[in-house]
Amino acid sequence: MKVTVDPIGCRAHGLCADLLPEAVRLDEWGYPIVKPGPVPPELVAEARRAAAACPALALRLRAR
Repeated sequence: MKVTVDPIGCRAHGLCADLLPEAVRLDEWGYPIVKPGPVPPELVAEARRAAAACPALALRLRAR
């Protein structure tokens, strides 16, 4: 699985970085920067929770 962000839909709430700091960090304006590559298997559950919690539904999980 891979984490992606819809840059148009994102509203910079920052919840994704709070819930998944291993894969997402925020830039200086509060928008997410996703770590490249697949989500490690031990973080898939957390990645799903972060995607489900995104207020703008901009954080997504995709099959590689």
